[in-house]
Amino acid sequence: MKLLTVTHPRTLSTCQSLVPTHSKFSTYLPINSLDVLLLFNLRQSTRNASYAGEMAAPSSSRGGDGSPNTAAHDCDGGESARSDRILSSKLYFDVHTSKVPLIYSPSYDIAFLGIEKLHPFDSSKWGRICRFLIAERLLDKKHLIEPLEAKREDLLVVHSESYLASLKNSLTVSTIVEVPPVALLPNCLVDKHVLYPFRKQVGGTILAAKVAKERGWAINVGGGFHHCSAAKGGGFCAYADITLCIHFAFARLSISRVMIIDLDAHQGNGHEKDFSGDSRVYILDMYNPDIYPFDYEARRNINQKVEVASGTTTNEYLSRLDGALKVATDAFDPELIIYNAGTDILDGDPLGRLKISPDGIATRDEKIFLFARKRDTPLVMLTSGGYMKSSAKVIADSIVNLSKKSLITLEGVQT
Repeated sequence: MKLLTVTHPRTLSTCQSLVPTHSKFSTYLPINSLDVLLLFNLRQSTRNASYAGEMAAPSSSRGGDGSPNTAAHDCDGGESARSDRILSSKLYFDVHTSKVPLIYSPSYDIAFLGIEKLHPFDSSKWGRICRFLIAERLLDKKHLIEPLEAKREDLLVVHSESYLASLKNSLTVSTIVEVPPVALLPNCLVDKHVLYPFRKQVGGTILAAKVAKERGWAINVGGGFHHCSAAKGGGFCAYADITLCIHFAFARLSISRVMIIDLDAHQGNGHEKDFSGDSRVYILDMYNPDIYPFDYEARRNINQKVEVASGTTTNEYLSRLDGALKVATDAFDPELIIYNAGTDILDGDPLGRLKISPDGIATRDEKIFLFARKRDTPLVMLTSGGYMKSSAKVIADSIVNLSKKSLITLEGVQT
């Protein structure tokens, strides 16, 4: 094994063209180990780069009925094909009442040859959240709900055939996950160790809506890939789980109005593109405008835009959130709330650049759960972004706080 050390991926000459101009990956990170296996697939990936780009589906556009023209509309038979796929999907299944509405699979975590360390995202945080809760004897792992993997037909509800085909090129995936050396791996390994964990999390997000409607709330310990739209991935987001979740809810849960509350530090440009002009979806996005993705076109699709500048502190942040929730109360009456609860707002996060304390994050989450409880509206929480090792403990502590405030229960119903 030959060891290789690089700084920022844009300084790696063989890969510098693979990273988007605006990338979350803006810090210098060392590579501790890199197997020579990474060199295997470089030639084929480079040869297919332009082809993969040509295969990407066109951007979403507004349909004649006011709903978004996502890929399933344009490429695969329209709403009829989408409905058939949703109705035949196995991602919704009955969950025993002994289970707690916490959705997780050990397959969520990403670990392969140390590659996961090349991105500042903590790709083991999902498992560590659950281990913290189990260690505190607040949760029994047998009470967790394990989702199914979102299969190709499930993904085609939103994504086009051409977009899914583009993910068979390791170079395309490396650009999406912002880790250039991924381009050097055989795609079979990329699919197994990167895309499969994402697809399991997508299954968790979709299932969470059904569980939330039945139980009042559900937390997918993963998910929240809010930078991926039907047509394009990016920002460590390969599949549009939020868009998929909402379309499944429309078709299977008799839900017609959904509110997205996106409190990740980054703008949720993926779902904003997908629901452009769709009056069934109300988007409240509270984000730092000084950081990735700088998607000004998608910002026009936000119903309530709350921009919080770098350096915003806890009290100011929570005050702005209170005001935003008051506006949302008067503006929209949702039948389902999707809460994208990124912890990259945490003080010290290298990418979020906000200064919110751990207690502030717990209070933020509590406010959203109270907002849903007062309206008797089912709530889905997704953990989304967070680029510090401490994020897992902060999320676990917030879940504990929600339990102490009786906004959730971590005990299943024995029958």
